[in-house]
Amino acid sequence: MAINERLMYPSYEIIGGEKFMAPAASPTHGSIIGRLYSIILNYLETTDKGYVFTDNTDIHFPDGSLFKPDLCIVTEKNSAIIDWLRGINGVPDMVVEVLSKSTQKKDRTIKKDIYEANGVREYWIVDPYMKAISVYILRDGKFFPDDDYILFDANDLEFMTDEEKLAIKHEVPVATLDGLKVPLKFIFKWGY
Repeated sequence: MAINERLMYPSYEIIGGEKFMAPAASPTHGSIIGRLYSIILNYLETTDKGYVFTDNTDIHFPDGSLFKPDLCIVTEKNSAIIDWLRGINGVPDMVVEVLSKSTQKKDRTIKKDIYEANGVREYWIVDPYMKAISVYILRDGKFFPDDDYILFDANDLEFMTDEEKLAIKHEVPVATLDGLKVPLKFIFKWGY
Protein backbone atom coordinates (compact mmCIF):
# COMPACT_ATOMS: atom_id res chain seq x y z
CA MET A 1 0.00 0.00 0.00
CA ALA A 2 1.42 3.39 -0.99
CA ILE A 3 1.78 6.20 1.53
CA ASN A 4 -1.09 8.14 -0.09
CA GLU A 5 -3.36 5.10 0.18
CA ARG A 6 -2.39 4.65 3.82
CA LEU A 7 -3.52 8.21 4.56
CA MET A 8 -6.90 7.41 3.02
CA TYR A 9 -7.36 4.48 5.41
CA PRO A 10 -6.69 5.87 8.89
CA SER A 11 -5.93 3.63 11.82
CA TYR A 12 -8.88 2.53 13.93
CA GLU A 13 -9.88 -0.02 16.54
CA ILE A 14 -13.22 -1.76 17.07
CA ILE A 15 -14.70 -2.02 20.56
CA GLY A 16 -18.18 -3.45 21.02
CA GLY A 17 -18.84 -3.19 17.28
CA GLU A 18 -18.03 0.55 17.22
CA LYS A 19 -15.02 2.06 15.39
CA PHE A 20 -12.66 4.36 17.28
CA MET A 21 -9.85 6.31 15.68
CA ALA A 22 -6.39 5.43 17.01
CA PRO A 23 -4.44 8.67 17.55
CA ALA A 24 -0.84 9.10 16.40
CA ALA A 25 1.84 8.47 18.99
CA SER A 26 4.02 11.17 20.59
CA PRO A 27 7.84 10.95 20.40
CA THR A 28 7.93 9.84 24.06
CA HIS A 29 5.39 7.11 23.35
CA GLY A 30 7.30 6.02 20.24
CA SER A 31 10.61 5.94 22.10
CA ILE A 32 9.22 3.68 24.83
CA ILE A 33 7.71 1.26 22.32
CA GLY A 34 10.89 1.27 20.23
CA ARG A 35 13.01 0.46 23.26
CA LEU A 36 10.69 -2.31 24.46
CA TYR A 37 10.49 -3.73 20.95
CA SER A 38 14.27 -3.79 20.55
CA ILE A 39 15.01 -5.57 23.82
CA ILE A 40 12.20 -8.11 23.33
CA LEU A 41 13.10 -8.73 19.69
CA ASN A 42 16.74 -9.31 20.61
CA TYR A 43 15.67 -11.85 23.24
CA LEU A 44 13.28 -13.62 20.85
CA GLU A 45 15.87 -13.73 18.06
CA THR A 46 18.33 -15.52 20.34
CA THR A 47 15.82 -17.91 21.95
CA ASP A 48 13.28 -18.63 19.16
CA LYS A 49 10.47 -18.37 21.75
CA GLY A 50 8.09 -16.25 19.69
CA TYR A 51 7.37 -12.98 17.91
CA VAL A 52 6.90 -9.34 18.88
CA PHE A 53 4.68 -6.86 17.01
CA THR A 54 4.05 -3.13 17.29
CA ASP A 55 0.94 -0.98 16.83
CA ASN A 56 0.89 -1.46 13.06
CA THR A 57 -0.53 -4.95 13.55
CA ASP A 58 -4.27 -5.64 13.69
CA ILE A 59 -5.35 -8.10 16.36
CA HIS A 60 -8.74 -9.69 15.72
CA PHE A 61 -9.95 -11.04 19.06
CA PRO A 62 -12.48 -13.89 19.31
CA ASP A 63 -15.12 -11.51 20.74
CA GLY A 64 -15.00 -9.34 17.58
CA SER A 65 -12.80 -6.59 19.04
CA LEU A 66 -10.08 -5.24 16.77
CA PHE A 67 -7.13 -3.64 18.53
CA LYS A 68 -3.73 -2.30 17.59
CA PRO A 69 -1.95 -2.50 20.95
CA ASP A 70 1.30 -0.62 21.24
CA LEU A 71 3.16 -3.91 21.48
CA CYS A 72 2.24 -7.58 21.69
CA ILE A 73 4.01 -10.91 21.96
CA VAL A 74 2.89 -14.18 20.44
CA THR A 75 4.84 -17.18 21.73
CA GLU A 76 6.04 -19.86 19.36
CA LYS A 77 3.53 -22.41 20.68
CA ASN A 78 0.71 -19.91 19.94
CA SER A 79 2.07 -18.82 16.53
CA ALA A 80 -0.76 -20.45 14.51
CA ILE A 81 -2.81 -17.28 15.22
CA ILE A 82 -0.44 -15.17 13.09
CA ASP A 83 -1.60 -14.42 9.57
CA TRP A 84 1.55 -12.85 8.13
CA LEU A 85 -0.46 -10.86 5.57
CA ARG A 86 -3.49 -9.72 7.58
CA GLY A 87 -2.62 -9.61 11.28
CA ILE A 88 -3.27 -11.74 14.31
CA ASN A 89 -6.46 -13.80 14.51
CA GLY A 90 -6.71 -14.79 18.13
CA VAL A 91 -5.24 -13.92 21.50
CA PRO A 92 -1.62 -12.82 21.87
CA ASP A 93 0.21 -14.00 24.97
CA MET A 94 1.18 -10.50 26.12
CA VAL A 95 -0.04 -6.98 25.36
CA VAL A 96 1.54 -3.61 26.23
CA GLU A 97 -0.26 -0.26 26.13
CA VAL A 98 1.58 3.03 26.68
CA LEU A 99 -0.70 5.64 28.19
CA SER A 100 -1.40 8.94 26.49
CA LYS A 101 -3.73 11.66 27.67
CA SER A 102 -6.32 10.66 25.07
CA THR A 103 -6.20 6.88 25.64
CA GLN A 104 -5.32 6.33 29.31
CA LYS A 105 -8.87 5.85 30.57
CA LYS A 106 -9.67 3.32 27.85
CA ASP A 107 -6.35 1.49 28.36
CA ARG A 108 -6.99 1.12 32.11
CA THR A 109 -10.65 0.08 31.82
CA ILE A 110 -12.29 -1.05 28.58
CA LYS A 111 -9.18 -2.47 26.91
CA LYS A 112 -7.98 -4.11 30.11
CA ASP A 113 -11.39 -5.78 30.53
CA ILE A 114 -11.43 -6.98 26.91
CA TYR A 115 -7.88 -8.31 27.09
CA GLU A 116 -8.82 -10.14 30.30
CA ALA A 117 -12.06 -11.57 28.86
CA ASN A 118 -10.25 -12.85 25.77
CA GLY A 119 -7.48 -14.52 27.79
CA VAL A 120 -4.37 -12.36 27.28
CA ARG A 121 -1.91 -13.90 29.78
CA GLU A 122 0.06 -10.74 30.61
CA TYR A 123 -0.83 -7.05 30.31
CA TRP A 124 1.50 -4.12 30.88
CA ILE A 125 0.27 -0.54 31.28
CA VAL A 126 3.19 1.84 30.81
CA ASP A 127 2.78 5.33 32.26
CA PRO A 128 5.35 7.66 30.66
CA TYR A 129 4.39 10.56 32.95
CA MET A 130 5.09 8.61 36.16
CA LYS A 131 7.83 6.48 34.56
CA ALA A 132 5.98 3.45 35.85
CA ILE A 133 4.78 0.07 34.60
CA SER A 134 1.81 -1.80 36.07
CA VAL A 135 1.92 -5.52 35.31
CA TYR A 136 -1.18 -7.74 35.34
CA ILE A 137 -1.07 -11.53 35.10
CA LEU A 138 -4.08 -13.67 34.12
CA ARG A 139 -5.01 -16.32 36.69
CA ASP A 140 -8.21 -18.34 36.48
CA GLY A 141 -9.58 -15.98 33.82
CA LYS A 142 -8.96 -12.78 35.82
CA PHE A 143 -6.19 -10.18 35.78
CA PHE A 144 -4.35 -9.81 39.05
CA PRO A 145 -1.84 -7.03 39.69
CA ASP A 146 1.62 -8.58 39.70
CA ASP A 147 3.53 -5.43 40.68
CA ASP A 148 4.14 -1.78 39.92
CA TYR A 149 7.62 -0.83 38.75
CA ILE A 150 8.67 2.81 39.08
CA LEU A 151 11.81 4.61 37.95
CA PHE A 152 12.57 7.04 40.76
CA ASP A 153 14.69 10.12 40.13
CA ALA A 154 17.27 11.65 42.47
CA ASN A 155 14.67 13.97 44.04
CA ASP A 156 12.41 11.03 44.93
CA LEU A 157 15.31 9.09 46.42
CA GLU A 158 16.21 11.97 48.76
CA PHE A 159 12.98 11.44 50.70
CA MET A 160 13.29 7.65 51.00
CA THR A 161 14.75 5.63 53.81
CA ASP A 162 17.58 3.21 53.12
CA GLU A 163 15.09 0.36 53.53
CA GLU A 164 12.75 1.88 50.91
CA LYS A 165 15.65 2.35 48.50
CA LEU A 166 16.65 -1.30 48.89
CA ALA A 167 13.08 -2.40 48.05
CA ILE A 168 13.11 -0.60 44.68
CA LYS A 169 12.89 -2.93 41.69
CA HIS A 170 15.05 -1.80 38.78
CA GLU A 171 13.94 -4.41 36.23
CA VAL A 172 10.56 -5.65 35.03
CA PRO A 173 10.36 -9.42 34.50
CA VAL A 174 8.41 -10.57 31.45
CA ALA A 175 6.37 -13.51 32.78
CA THR A 176 5.42 -14.60 29.27
CA LEU A 177 9.11 -14.90 28.36
CA ASP A 178 10.61 -16.64 31.36
CA GLY A 179 14.09 -15.30 31.83
CA LEU A 180 13.74 -11.84 30.25
CA LYS A 181 13.98 -8.80 32.51
CA VAL A 182 13.69 -5.27 31.13
CA PRO A 183 15.63 -2.48 32.93
CA LEU A 184 13.46 0.54 33.77
CA LYS A 185 16.34 2.91 32.92
CA PHE A 186 16.41 1.44 29.41
CA ILE A 187 12.68 1.86 28.85
CA PHE A 188 12.52 5.43 30.17
CA LYS A 189 15.95 6.57 28.97
CA TRP A 190 14.47 9.59 27.16
CA GLY A 191 13.51 11.18 30.44
CA TYR A 192 16.11 10.05 32.90
